[in-house]
Amino acid sequence: MNSTSLVRASGAVRARPVATVATASPAAAAASPAAAAANAAAAPDNQPHAIARNTAQPFEAGWFDNIRVNLSAAERRVATLPGRRSVKKDAQAGWLLKAITCIDLTTLNGDDTAERVRRLCAKAVTPVRPDLLAALGFADRTLHTGAVCVYHRFVATAVDALAGTGIPVAAVSTGFPAGLIPHELKLKEIEASVHDGAAEIDIVITREHVLTGQWRKLYDEMRDFRLAAGDAHVKAILATGELKTLRNVAKASMVCMMAGADFIKTSTGKEGVNATPLVTLVMLRMIRQYEARTGFRVGYKPAGGVSTAKTALDYQVLMKEELGRAWLEPELFRIGASTLLADIERQLEHHVTGRYSAFHRHPIG
Repeated sequence: MNSTSLVRASGAVRARPVATVATASPAAAAASPAAAAANAAAAPDNQPHAIARNTAQPFEAGWFDNIRVNLSAAERRVATLPGRRSVKKDAQAGWLLKAITCIDLTTLNGDDTAERVRRLCAKAVTPVRPDLLAALGFADRTLHTGAVCVYHRFVATAVDALAGTGIPVAAVSTGFPAGLIPHELKLKEIEASVHDGAAEIDIVITREHVLTGQWRKLYDEMRDFRLAAGDAHVKAILATGELKTLRNVAKASMVCMMAGADFIKTSTGKEGVNATPLVTLVMLRMIRQYEARTGFRVGYKPAGGVSTAKTALDYQVLMKEELGRAWLEPELFRIGASTLLADIERQLEHHVTGRYSAFHRHPIG
């Protein structure tokens, strides 16, 4: 089934400039089968670890005006995914280790404290118990999460706790989660988080712009956010559960990428409906179309409701089938989650010992 059977858009497709830089292949796989499987998931033939950052394009309504989503086709595509793809045993352990590297380990609670954030950072640095990593053949490998995601108040705390680890800090911003504070305050919040050391900013769009079809306003808002962030990468949270239709999701995805978003993200995790395979499919097809037009690769982040290892595997498979191997790397794929890591560690322990441990034995913060 090709992409046009699900999502149609009008307009000419530009020639694709070179947008990736390949790096050398990694060291040989570790001895254990699980490590070999993990290396297979971690080492594509042509690794795009240095990816050209998305550059904002001029506003062109023709890129999204005529987008249509074939709902029945999209639903069939999503429904067949679990039955057609099953990852087991050593291969599953390898894919789960890869998933850990793409997690934005998150705490966004009203009762967050500096100590909780420091514990979360410690877990991000050592996401799996050393004895389990040794049993999987990963004792001599560095494994950590893709980022730690916090409110602005705790950015400096997280940056200090993660110093020297190479783990970036992501800050939710622009009046998260509703995004209804004045625009000028949104920009100041972005600038303040970047000043405190955030390398990534997760912004929330104004849903009203989508619901009322004010696409130029959405574009201008996103452009302002990107400029305020400077060198920090920007993830545009669409709050897909509040956009009413898949067509709105598709259009909002395209407009945010056109305005320079480095990632498009499903949800804040605070909506009634958050990440789903259906909205994921639509957003991935928009990413594919955008790359075809511009040559730039934009990342994707599901957030909210991705809490089990099985769900993470489903998203990984969908990413690889729809966009290709490059989108299994943290440069282009993140999972916003708080409890997912605990379940992945439980599954890895079961793989090693044959027994499931209690959930509370795998704390995340």
